Amino acid sequence: MLRTPWICRSCIVRFARPASRRQVRLQSTATSPETIPPALLSRARDIALEHTKLTEKLANGFDTRAAKRIGECGPIVTALGEWDKANESVAELTSLIHDPDSDAELRELAADDLGATREQLQTASQSLITSLVPVHPFASLPCLMEIRPGAGGSEAAIFAGDLLSMYQGFCNRNGFRTTLLKYENTNGTQEAGVPLAEAILEIDQENAYGTFRCEAGIHRVQRVPATEKSGRTHTSAASVHVLPSLQDNSALAQDFEDPESDYYIDVKEVKLEVMRASGAGGQHVNKTESAVRLTHIPTNTVVSMQDSRSQIKNKEKAWTLLRSRIAQLRREKREEEMVAMRRSVVGVAKMGRGDKIRTYNYGQQRVTDHRSGTTIMNLDDVMEGGQSLEEVMDSVRGWLMEKDVEAMIAEEGASKK
Repeated sequence: MLRTPWICRSCIVRFARPASRRQVRLQSTATSPETIPPALLSRARDIALEHTKLTEKLANGFDTRAAKRIGECGPIVTALGEWDKANESVAELTSLIHDPDSDAELRELAADDLGATREQLQTASQSLITSLVPVHPFASLPCLMEIRPGAGGSEAAIFAGDLLSMYQGFCNRNGFRTTLLKYENTNGTQEAGVPLAEAILEIDQENAYGTFRCEAGIHRVQRVPATEKSGRTHTSAASVHVLPSLQDNSALAQDFEDPESDYYIDVKEVKLEVMRASGAGGQHVNKTESAVRLTHIPTNTVVSMQDSRSQIKNKEKAWTLLRSRIAQLRREKREEEMVAMRRSVVGVAKMGRGDKIRTYNYGQQRVTDHRSGTTIMNLDDVMEGGQSLEEVMDSVRGWLMEKDVEAMIAEEGASKK
């Protein structure tokens, strides 16, 4: 069974701004700025019919599921009504202009109104398309960002630390609450000034996953390392993985015990190990088994935590991270069917942590995102987590939405065959 693609609602809000570059690119999906791809229009009309039937059902007695579904369909039905109205107006004005029997003054008035009416239809088209794209199931959650060095040795580890600082700066500027759940240097300690081996940053903010999911992938840097004596430019990389943060007190906690949920983990399938922490710490490290390692046996997913001196706190952090990783793995596995369909129908490749998504060129002070094609000539502001980084991220959210619209068209076409 093919599943519907998802996009965060905050992306839809940004995407719906008038006259944006993303709108111009999305319009290429349709046959003209005022038209809707037939597959999407067909889906919208099917949903409107479903809405009508459910409304009639509720008139005979309340049903929780029906009421919830009506609420989900409502924005699409409203957008479709506005599009139908604007489309009918454009058709009437066009017919009037080309009718040789109509009054000349009336044709002139119709021509004057046609431009504004076409703009209304274009806006209605954008609204209808965006209303059809469902919200990503993790979009409203806080998130975890895992940052690790890739190819490039010590320079890659230094760059991984730069990325961590970039995201911390972005969060500080936007008032997002953050907690550094894990920070480990290449020598296995938390000592400052040593290249980064792994960091896990929790962003405890509503909609954080929807904001940062566009950052998942391989980030590449081109620069002259401080240790390079001959002045040669080196290319290194670091990976960023974005996970939903699933907390015990969240609204999704009830799903932790539901075997059908993404967030469920059978404790019998998890191996728990406690050990002495490594690195600096004096007698505490030598005498206390505070470090925790959890292994999810079916997927061989391993999580280790030793940041706190308390074994209980380390265990809580480890379980939080394990739930997030397993939920993300399950989500990605379900998306494989859709990815295969996209590749065969519209040629869209999967975006994940194995892809080089962005290049940071220090010599040219340039940042280029390889998905949206956006280039920013203000690398310093990007690395400080400033407005330039937001521009790059915003362009990728638009790109993600374009691809989801293409996938919706392909899925609808496949279902009609």
